[in-house]
Amino acid sequence: MNAKTILLLLGVAAMAAADSFEFGGYGAPRRYSSDSSESFESYESDEAKYNFDWAVRHGPSGNNYGHQEARDNDNTQGSYHVNLPDGRRQTVTYFVDGGSGYIADVKYSGEASFDSGSYESRSFESGSFEFGSDSHEFPRYSPPRPRYYN
Repeated sequence: MNAKTILLLLGVAAMAAADSFEFGGYGAPRRYSSDSSESFESYESDEAKYNFDWAVRHGPSGNNYGHQEARDNDNTQGSYHVNLPDGRRQTVTYFVDGGSGYIADVKYSGEASFDSGSYESRSFESGSFEFGSDSHEFPRYSPPRPRYYN
């Protein structure tokens, strides 16, 4: 046999194998039971119920933010807060009640200021910045030296 005949036979065999393969499609994971009397139940039908809370407070960097949320079925409520670069604190309180959608109440505390030590006036070319009463230096990096191999 020549090469063209072999390629033609391989192509026909590949098409026949592909045609016999049944593809069920994509979908959510399902639980199957070997007992046919047990009814099918989707993972999505489980009721959602959780509660979490986390926060970050790092003095040297000035990071202070957090989030808390509680959910019981379609009712969700929570809040999160963050210190903004201008010195204010943003707090968002929200709730979701089934079909009403996401409803948020955004509040700010403190006064915005852009004085000489603020975020807007920092010079990144100088290699240093101040945050509160602390002064910090940016790490210095130099390009890697080229390496030559024989």
